[in-house]
Amino acid sequence: MEIVTTIRRAVVTLPAAELGPDNPLPPLRPLDEVHRIDERDKAGLPRDMARQVGHEPLRSLLPLRVRDGYDRQRAPREIDALVLENDRLEVTVLPALGGRISSLRHKPTDRQLLYVNPVFQPADFALNGAWYSGGIEWNIGATGHTTLSCAPLHAARVPAPDGGEMLRLWEWERLRDLPFQVDLWLPDGSDFLYAGIRVRNPHQRPRPTYWWSNIAVPEERRVLVPADEAWHFGYERRLRKVPVPAYDGVDRTYPLNSDYAADWFYDVPDGRRRWIAALDADGHGLVQTSTDVLRGRKLFVWGSGTGGRRWQEWLTEPGTGGYCEIQAGLARTQLEHVRLEAESEVSWLEAYGPLDTDADGDWPAVLDAAEARLEAVLPRADVEAAYAAWRACADAEPGETLSTGSGWGALEVLRAGWKLPGTPFAESTLGDAQAPWLELLRSGSFPEPGPVGVPGETLVAPPWRDLLETAPATPLAEYHLGIAQWHAGDRAQAVRSWERSLPGAAVRWPSLRCLAVADMESGHLARAADRYAEAFADLPGGSTATAALGREAIAALLAVGRVPEARGVWERLDEATRSRGRFRLIEATLLLAEGRSQEARGIFESGFEVPDLREGATDIDRLWSRLTDDPLPARYDFRMRPAPTE
Repeated sequence: MEIVTTIRRAVVTLPAAELGPDNPLPPLRPLDEVHRIDERDKAGLPRDMARQVGHEPLRSLLPLRVRDGYDRQRAPREIDALVLENDRLEVTVLPALGGRISSLRHKPTDRQLLYVNPVFQPADFALNGAWYSGGIEWNIGATGHTTLSCAPLHAARVPAPDGGEMLRLWEWERLRDLPFQVDLWLPDGSDFLYAGIRVRNPHQRPRPTYWWSNIAVPEERRVLVPADEAWHFGYERRLRKVPVPAYDGVDRTYPLNSDYAADWFYDVPDGRRRWIAALDADGHGLVQTSTDVLRGRKLFVWGSGTGGRRWQEWLTEPGTGGYCEIQAGLARTQLEHVRLEAESEVSWLEAYGPLDTDADGDWPAVLDAAEARLEAVLPRADVEAAYAAWRACADAEPGETLSTGSGWGALEVLRAGWKLPGTPFAESTLGDAQAPWLELLRSGSFPEPGPVGVPGETLVAPPWRDLLETAPATPLAEYHLGIAQWHAGDRAQAVRSWERSLPGAAVRWPSLRCLAVADMESGHLARAADRYAEAFADLPGGSTATAALGREAIAALLAVGRVPEARGVWERLDEATRSRGRFRLIEATLLLAEGRSQEARGIFESGFEVPDLREGATDIDRLWSRLTDDPLPARYDFRMRPAPTE
C-alpha cells in the first residue's frame, strides 16, 4: 500500500546536558579558528582557490555571543522533533537544534543511514562554542561549524513540488547577515530525501558566502568519491595536494587508516557528477549527491590515535562506536568563501539515500560500479528535474508554523524593508533581545539599561553603527558604539567611545573590560591587568558576568606576574564556579604560578573535565608538561596532531 508523505511532531528523549546561558561578554578578540592555512602553501594553490581562501575570512564572532554555559551532566531530556515519512524513509529533524537531521532510516531494510549520537553533549566546536555530533547539519556563515548548531530555526509546512508537503527550515545567519532556507521533502515511493537549499543576499553590496552540508556516518566504512586527488589539511595547518585513494602507502578512503584528525577535500573533476558515499564491508550505506553548484566533497576523520579516540568518547559515550564525516560544499575546501553578488542568491538541490554496491577493490573499478549503481537508482537527470521543480516552489509562503526561530531576521526586515518571499520574518518573533534595537530604530535613541547591569548583545553592521553614531551619547549607547567601531576595525575610535562612556555610567565594568581587551590586543599588558582588576572590583555581587570576567581577569593578572591579585580574584568566585572543570584548570595554573606544583598536579590526579575544551586546544597538555615529564594521562589526551618536529 502506498503511504502518502507526512510531516508530524514527535519527541526524542536522550541523555542530554543543559546548554546553559551564553557568555555575557562581547567576543572582541580575534576568532580562535584552527582552520587557517600556512602562508607557505598559498603560492601553490590554483588561482580561484587562492582568491577564495583570501576572500573576507571571518575575523570576529560579533554580533553573537559565545555559547559556553553547558556542562557534562547528562539526564533524560525531551527534545522536540519533526518527522517526515513516506513508505521508504523516515527522517527525524530537530528544529530547535539547528534543524539537524538526527536520523535517516531506510524502512524496507530497517537500516540507519547516518551516525546517530545516543546522547546530546555540547562541545566547543562551533564558531561560537556549543556544537554536538551526529546526523546531517547545515553549516552556513564562515569556515567552521555554524553558530546555529544549537539554536532554533523557523519551521513550517510548505507545498512540495509533487503536490504533497515539505518541511521548510529558515533563519537569518547573523555573521554574514544572510537569510537562508532548507526545504526537505520525500516524493512518494522515493528512496531519497531531497533538500532544496537557497542562500540570499538582499544587500546592495556583495557578501562572502559559505556552505557545507555535514553528514556523520559510522567510521567503519569506505568513502567513495569520484576523484583521484585531494587537498589534505591537518591540524598542523598545512594544505597540500595528495593522491587518492592511497597516500604514504596507505589507503586513506578507510577512515581508521589515518592516525590523526584530518580533512580530505576531494578534487572532483569539472563535468563529473557530484556525489560521495560511505559504505560498509557488505557494500551498504549512504550516498549524497547534488546539482553541480555544490561542487566540493570532503571526508573528515578523527584518526586512530589516542587523541582522536578521546574526542570520540568526549562527544558521545564510550563503547557506542565512532564516526567520520562526509561533506558537500560550495567551494573546493572549507578554507574558502564564495562571493555572492548584491541582490542575488545561490541555490541547489541535494539528495540523500541508500546505496548498495561493492566498496572494496581497485579504485577506478569501484568508482565506475558505484556511479553506475547511483545512476540506476537516482539518475542525474532526475536530480536536475527535481531542482527545477523545487525552484518553482521556493517562494511558496509557509503554512502551519511548526517551530519558531529568533527575532533577528524580523528586526533586519523592519530596518531595511526587504521582501523575502517564502521566508517570512514576522514581527511577532521580536523579543527582549531585539527590544532596545527596535527602540533605536523607531526613536533614534538607545534606551537606558534595566536593573540587571549586564548589557545585551551589540549589533555591529554598518546601518546599526550609523544609528548609534547619531543617537544621544548616553553611556550605554557609547558602550555599544565602541563595540561596533571595534568590529569595523576602527580601534582608536572604539577606545574613545568606551572612555567617554565611563564618567556617567551606572556600572563601569562593561566598558572597563572592553578597554582591557583593547590594551591586551595592543600589547599594553600591565594596563590591561589594571583595567581587568578595576572591572572585576566594579562587578555587583551575584552578577551573571562574574565567572566569565573572573576567568579573563585571572589570565591577565598572571600574564604580568601579579599572582596575589589573581588569587584575590579567584577567592571572590563562588564555590560552584570554582568547582567547574574550566576553573579547576585555572586553579592548577594559579597554583603553579604560586610555586605549588605538587598541589597543581594533585588537581590532575583528582580528575576534572573542561566542558568547553576547544577543538585543537593544547591548554591541558601544555600545563601538564610544565608540571612533569611523565606521559600525559589518557583522560586528558585530546591532541589532534603529531608532535612538532625540530
